[in-house]
Amino acid sequence: MSLASVQDRFRAMPSGFSAYWPGFAVTAAVAVAAQFLSDHYGAPAMLIALLLGIAFHFLSEEGRCVAGIDFCSKKVLRIGVALLGMRISVDLLIGLGAGTILLLVCAIAATIGFGLLAAKLLGRGWRLALITSGSVAICGASAAMAIAAVLPKNEFSERNLIFTVLSVTVLSTLAMIAYPILAQYMGLDARATGIFFGGTIHDVAQVVGAGFSVSPEAGETATLVKLIRVTMLAPVVLTYSLVLRNVPQGEGDTGKRPPLLPGFVVAFLILAALNSFGLIPDMVAKAGSEASRWALLAGIVAVGMRTSLRRVLDVGGDAVALVVAETLFIAGFILVGIHYLGHA
Repeated sequence: MSLASVQDRFRAMPSGFSAYWPGFAVTAAVAVAAQFLSDHYGAPAMLIALLLGIAFHFLSEEGRCVAGIDFCSKKVLRIGVALLGMRISVDLLIGLGAGTILLLVCAIAATIGFGLLAAKLLGRGWRLALITSGSVAICGASAAMAIAAVLPKNEFSERNLIFTVLSVTVLSTLAMIAYPILAQYMGLDARATGIFFGGTIHDVAQVVGAGFSVSPEAGETATLVKLIRVTMLAPVVLTYSLVLRNVPQGEGDTGKRPPLLPGFVVAFLILAALNSFGLIPDMVAKAGSEASRWALLAGIVAVGMRTSLRRVLDVGGDAVALVVAETLFIAGFILVGIHYLGHA
């Protein structure tokens, strides 16, 4: 098939699709490049995707790619979050035990509360506090993108999102290196080590890397604990959405209020319920998990494309201090909880 005939086919497609296609294609290409670099050099795919996206920021300013990039940064990203529900089942909760689950729930709530308090002391807004503390408490970049979708928008919304994704990804990578050393120094057994890693490291890939670098048992426990934290994404996002609908919009707010019940949260809960009842075949669940990973990767590429590096750097040192403090807080909280649960 000649290039001319391919171009003729695209021109013949509905105008809606043709409007999105250039931006969608370039976003997908950058996502594939990010995964290739991650596979060959060992760096986190999310971090590479974000940096490559920022490098192609000019594509989102004007031209044929704008509509498609905007589509990927919103719709595709939310599809990726919704598909995370295929990883969740009731069996995960039963296998971990009530004490550990209670510890994780308390850690998430306490970290979000700490983030709000610390942000107030640092003179930062509640939007930044909610997105950073939520991403630290739950599942890193995925949580940041889900939370950003329900927060009221203002001029700093995209900057806050890109800063949060960048910071939690970097901190998660550092934790993957440092926490195994800390666990060995503290004399934690394999189960306690897994709970510590799964309960504190932000991104799933780094949790798996840290856990299995210690032992198979630590890796399996860490992965299980991390997935329980991912389970908390839907109730936290839903709570944010319900509470924020009653918050008066400020002068800097733009756009409509978030929906009462975001569609991607509903889809997440439905998929998790179907998986819990065994109605999703293993092959489909694995395919959905892989599709989720690629959708999130493409989404973060698009978010990076829509944000200039100069605006990200303008966020300030106090914002960096905030996300580092939240990371240290949840680590300390989980370690204290492990001690009282008798795993250490």
